[in-house]
Amino acid sequence: MNEADAGQLTEDIWGQSDPSENAGAALILPEPVDEVLADAAPARIIEVGRKDVTRREATAECTIHMSTEAVSALMAGTTKGDPLEAAKVAGLMGAKRTSDLLPFCHPIALTGASVRLEPDPKGGEIRIQTTVKASDRTGVEMEALTAAAVAALSLYDTAKAFDRGAEIGGLRLVAKSGGKSGDWRRNTR
Repeated sequence: MNEADAGQLTEDIWGQSDPSENAGAALILPEPVDEVLADAAPARIIEVGRKDVTRREATAECTIHMSTEAVSALMAGTTKGDPLEAAKVAGLMGAKRTSDLLPFCHPIALTGASVRLEPDPKGGEIRIQTTVKASDRTGVEMEALTAAAVAALSLYDTAKAFDRGAEIGGLRLVAKSGGKSGDWRRNTR
C-alpha cells in the first residue's frame, strides 16, 4: 500500500487525514495479503457436487454461566421483551447464516432447526442445545455449532446488564448423522 492509499484509508476510517486527533486511537494496517499468504494453500471451498445427497443432522451445545440473580432476571424478561425467546430466534438466524460467517462453509438449504434452552437459576447457568437438519451433500455440524454460539451471545448481550462476569463455555458438537462418515455421538460418560 503506498502512502497516498494509506492516507485515503486513514481518512475513510477516521474522517480526517491525521488519526492522532482521536485521543489514544491508532490505526494498524495489516501486512499485504500476498506476503501473509505466500506460503499458505490457496483458499477454496471443497467440491461436493459428486457426493450423494443424504439426510444430515447435527446437535451442538454450550452453556452460559452467570449469577443466579442474572438467570432469574433473564427468565423474568426485560423491558425489551423475553431474552430467552430472542436467544432462540438468534440461534435459528445463526444456523441460517453460517455460510455468511465462515468462509469455507457451503450454503445449505436447512430442512429444520431448533434451539432449546434449559435455565438453571440455582446453578447460575443456561444450557443451550441446538439441532439442525438438512438433506444435502455436506454436513450441518457448523450450522449447529453456530446456532448454539449465537444463541449464547444473544443471552450474554442481555445478561451483561445483570452480570458483567457472565461466561460462555463448553461449545461442542454432541452428535452428527448422515454422510459418508456416518453417525457419531460424543461419549458423555
